Amino acid sequence: MCSVAYDYQILKLSDLFYQAYPHSKYREILIKNTRSYNCLLLQTHYDYFICIPYRTEINHNYAFLFTATKRSRSHKSGLDYTKIIIIKNPVYLDSATIALIDKDEYIETVKNIDKISHSAMEFVEDYVNHHSGLSLLHPSEYRRRYQYSSLQYFHPELNL
Repeated sequence: MCSVAYDYQILKLSDLFYQAYPHSKYREILIKNTRSYNCLLLQTHYDYFICIPYRTEINHNYAFLFTATKRSRSHKSGLDYTKIIIIKNPVYLDSATIALIDKDEYIETVKNIDKISHSAMEFVEDYVNHHSGLSLLHPSEYRRRYQYSSLQYFHPELNL
C-alpha cells in the first residue's frame, strides 16, 4: 500500500459560508452558538476541498475518534465525517481567523492524516457512488451512514 501525501490545514469556515448556508435551511451543517467549528481542510484531486469538523461528542462510527488526547478521556471526540462540508469557493474559507485546537488533538491529527484523509475520501466517494448509481448501498446502510449527513447539501459541488 503506497502512502499518499495530503495537503491539509486547520481552519474555520467564513461568515460568508454561514450566510450562504443558514442553519434554518441547512440543519445538518454544524454551528455552535453563533461560532463556527474548527475544521480539518483536505485538498482533494477533485475540484473541491473536504472540510471535516472537530467535535467533542461523536456517537457513531463514521468518524476518526481521538484516543490519545486529554478530551478523549472523558468524551468521544474526533473528526466527524457525517458533517463533512464540500468547498469549491475559497471565500468560504476563513484564512484571517486562527483556528485553535488542543495541541494533543493536533498531534494525533498529524500522526493519522493519511488514515483520516483516506477514510474521509472513502465516505464521500461512497455517497457519490450511491447517488450516481455506480455502487448502491443497502437502504439501511445508507440511512445509518448518511441520514444526518451534510453531504446532501453539496450535490452540485459533487456533480450529482
